[in-house]
Amino acid sequence: MSKELWINLPARDVSRSAAFFAEIGFTLNPGFSHSAHASSLLIGEKNIVLMLFSAESFPQFSQNKVSDTAQGTEVLFSFSADSREEIDELAQKVVAAGGTLFSKPTEVQGWMYGCAFTDPDGHRWNALYMDMSKMPG
Repeated sequence: MSKELWINLPARDVSRSAAFFAEIGFTLNPGFSHSAHASSLLIGEKNIVLMLFSAESFPQFSQNKVSDTAQGTEVLFSFSADSREEIDELAQKVVAAGGTLFSKPTEVQGWMYGCAFTDPDGHRWNALYMDMSKMPG
């Protein structure tokens, strides 16, 4: 079936948003031409592509208006980390890059450790390290 997952998001300032994601560890997609209207980043190693489109052009693709992220949450993107230390480093990078932590790094249920943040456009993200050896049976 599918070989890649593309997450398409509107951005008020594509260049700023692309820089934010690059600063927290995503990789600028070398096979994509980056501009003020669109940018592409790669997330991790599993063929996940983050596409950023200007808020003005996004409705052409979605055939719907852009959600107001200050008023509600349409989706929460979650991704894994390899360690608790990686979560702590990510939280620091998010703040330094201009994002906002809405859940500081913390342990959950004794086997997960994570943090959650908003990017410069208010989209919500969740990063988790899961220690499977401690997962309840």
